[in-house]
Amino acid sequence: MMSNTENTAPDKRDVYATVTAQIVTAIEQGVGTWHMPWHTSGKFVSSPINITSKKPYRGINTLCLWAAAESKGYDSGEWGTYKQWQECGAQVRKGEKATLVVFWKFANNAETQEGSDDQPTSSSRLLFTRGYSVFNAAQVEGYTPKADYVETPLLERIEQGDVFFKNVGAVVRHGGNQAYYSPASDHIQMPPFQAFREAVSYYSTLAHEHTHWTANAARCDRQLGKRFGDNAYAAEELIAELGAAFLCAQLGLNTEPRADHAAYIQSWLKVLKADKRAIFTAASKAQQACDWLVARTGCAAEVAA
Repeated sequence: MMSNTENTAPDKRDVYATVTAQIVTAIEQGVGTWHMPWHTSGKFVSSPINITSKKPYRGINTLCLWAAAESKGYDSGEWGTYKQWQECGAQVRKGEKATLVVFWKFANNAETQEGSDDQPTSSSRLLFTRGYSVFNAAQVEGYTPKADYVETPLLERIEQGDVFFKNVGAVVRHGGNQAYYSPASDHIQMPPFQAFREAVSYYSTLAHEHTHWTANAARCDRQLGKRFGDNAYAAEELIAELGAAFLCAQLGLNTEPRADHAAYIQSWLKVLKADKRAIFTAASKAQQACDWLVARTGCAAEVAA
């Protein structure tokens, strides 16, 4: 966090350590209720978005901005830099604190890429990693959101979610009282729909298991043993949690805390505190899984609208 007097230049702190500390704090604050920074309301489709480009933030930046919005109680999914808000005719209020997002610069063509991984695949192209400060719409004056967004009724969003998962084509079986993905039989097991308190809880869980399903070598080929060692299982659960949150945000559905995941919280904190790049890797893998599932349905534009 920093004041708005410090945001005109790229952030030169250790962005990995800073972002990880923010996420660790958000997780620790939710331990008592199992409410993690990625448990979203579903109010803002493709939220959070940049005020200038109108594009959603991705990967680790999505998580950072969700955590900040939850902590500060922001009721908007729109974010921008100090300069971007000025270009919109708005002004960040004096004393407002910025939220850090991550970008990378590449040496060969000077392109800027929003951060979604712990390191690009070609390290020879990497020039440097930088943090940039952004502010939420709730922190500015003189900005009136355009009234061009009509929220889709919840029932319709649920129906769209149902169609989406059917179009993915995974083998989903119903029965019993546990939800899981079985690598051996390559199928997703879900309790009966009626076993869930609300329809959105069913689809949130279904999104979690579909993220696990993408780990298969024929899909995203997610192999975590080398990266996380003995913590690979906990890392995969974190990836599934984030993947479900990213996917549900695109579908306009909320994700809810699950008591059966409470056992993972301490292991997640252990991994994140020991490795400042772990959350970047997890967010990147989750974003990859979400992108893969959306692309497989052939309706990416519809879902993200």
